[in-house]
Amino acid sequence: MTTETPVGSVPSAPSEEARWEEELSAALVGGDQDALAVAYRRWGPLVRTLAVRSLGDAGEAEDVSQQVFLAVWRGRAGYRPERGPLAAWIVGITRRKVADALSARTRRSTLAAAAARVSGPRVPGGDPEAALDRVVLAQALRGLTPVQRDLLHLAFYEDLTQSQIARRTGLPLGTVKSHVRRGLHRLRGHLGPPGAGGP
Repeated sequence: MTTETPVGSVPSAPSEEARWEEELSAALVGGDQDALAVAYRRWGPLVRTLAVRSLGDAGEAEDVSQQVFLAVWRGRAGYRPERGPLAAWIVGITRRKVADALSARTRRSTLAAAAARVSGPRVPGGDPEAALDRVVLAQALRGLTPVQRDLLHLAFYEDLTQSQIARRTGLPLGTVKSHVRRGLHRLRGHLGPPGAGGP
């Protein structure tokens, strides 16, 4: 990236600032990784400050800052200088990522409250994450057919082999294997990372 103002230095006049930002945004849109690094050095502190003020948590704000500049890089082709300066575009992305983080925090709080209700009174030294896992697993199990749910219960809670399940239920072994396989596939879709599951 070539600019009249050295990369990383602060332009000293408004006209230099405008020209510097124009060249920086052109380089960024063109896929210049150095331009992303310059943008991060220039506006990273502003992004972190906005995130900390909104979230009240420095660690979460740092995560949001990284998400913002990842979104800047991935969405660079969508930046339109005629709609506003690069700094304003980055601030807009920051607001959206902060809103996403606040929504995720609300969802976590709702799940944690549900976990507390399901698990009953807290046991001293108990693991709140384990209670949360139980709620998430219960929700995932509700997405299975009754047969899949029953067979997985026999396999994992009663520790039966598929042959033993077939004998106990009277279902053909092939049918048991098929239901268990489809049930596990659906569970992976619910419990795995986004996009990991199939239909």
